[in-house]
Amino acid sequence: MKAPLVLFIDDEEEVRRSAAQSLDLAGFQVRSLGHAEAALELATQGFNGIVITDIRMPAMDGMTLMGRIHEIDPDIPVILATGHGDVQLAVRAMREGAYDFIEKPFTSQHLADVAARAIDRRRLVLENRLLRAVAGKSDDVEARMPGRTQVMIDLRYRLRAVAATDADVLIIGETGSGKEVVARALHDFSSRAGKPFIAINCAALPEALIESELFGHEAGAFPGAMRARYGKFEHARGGTVLLDEIGSMPIGLQAKLLRVIQDRVISRLGSNETLPLDVRFVATSKTELDEDVAAGRFRADLLYRLNVVTLRVPSLQARREDVPLLFLQLVREAAARHRREDIDVPPSIMSEVSNRLWPGNVRELRNAAERYVIGLGLATEAEPVAVSNRLSERVSEFERGVIASLLTAHGGTLKPVYEELGISRKTLYEKMQRYGLDRRDHNQN
Repeated sequence: MKAPLVLFIDDEEEVRRSAAQSLDLAGFQVRSLGHAEAALELATQGFNGIVITDIRMPAMDGMTLMGRIHEIDPDIPVILATGHGDVQLAVRAMREGAYDFIEKPFTSQHLADVAARAIDRRRLVLENRLLRAVAGKSDDVEARMPGRTQVMIDLRYRLRAVAATDADVLIIGETGSGKEVVARALHDFSSRAGKPFIAINCAALPEALIESELFGHEAGAFPGAMRARYGKFEHARGGTVLLDEIGSMPIGLQAKLLRVIQDRVISRLGSNETLPLDVRFVATSKTELDEDVAAGRFRADLLYRLNVVTLRVPSLQARREDVPLLFLQLVREAAARHRREDIDVPPSIMSEVSNRLWPGNVRELRNAAERYVIGLGLATEAEPVAVSNRLSERVSEFERGVIASLLTAHGGTLKPVYEELGISRKTLYEKMQRYGLDRRDHNQN
């Protein structure tokens, strides 16, 4: 494992230089950054290090950065550097998950002491994760992409195999199904994990600026270009570029992207010089790009270059048996974020969750779990699952859903399930066998 890294973020260059020098002299590997967004490209879930950030910064402040980092990995220690008037704010931030805070001006020794404690904490977290994986329990891939249906088992297997290579990957899946989660996992479990992960939303880039955003520009390349600027591709060197919703990229720019993928070189706007580009491309799409190719909206040669490997992320409808277990995990995560005690999820709620469609997939289910934890109930626009009009099939579907939900609610323990249903243990066994239910699939441990 690489040496731990201290990310120090402050918009004042003099503060950054002084802190970096102090940490370097104390034996730390340090990287100083002038804005918060850059830290998000480095602080992945497997990040071996800590973050020290000023609270008051333009664009994204330290509090917002802490929240964004903890969405990626809640166990990354974030230390807030505060001015005298921000101490109360820092105390509140500690209640919301900050590891510690240091008040400006701080001494070199105090900075080093706080950083050392935080790095020890991070080291223990990463060692414990590794030990759990070695012991045969859920590793980070399963924690990020939970599910015991065969489609999810197959997806995790393929992801682990592909992550170890440098192959470009195309990820197909419905909106909200977790395509970016898969993309981040590909990066974090690859040899590029310590390098930048640059996500580019192809649907959100303004067409007039998209080339400059991606390729960068030289000073004077166009009106307003007062100085040279790195583009996102160049900034990602050594790492991974995520082209989110690649099908939305303008057809004219696709030819230039094709050259980048083929030759692994770029040229900034206003320059004839080519720069080598060592990156891995991961693209996502919510639709089959073959259809866009047939309609003339997407280049066939670009598609062939992108889909060296294709990973398909299943919708929740395609893995309905995962829904109860996934909902419980999302409830636990939401409870931890809101500093709530363990939230009880009664069987009636589990049954309702199981018997609804989730067209927004994991994103919609996560929102429902969030609302449930903060006390708004299972408020959702999700529609009930459509079932057959035949009475026998409707009864069987309902019965199977009730039993599966109770098994999940009770962690696979049979006694409370058959007692709550008012049937014998033998009858429960028979019904589980008929519906293909296995108690081990509903054990959360």
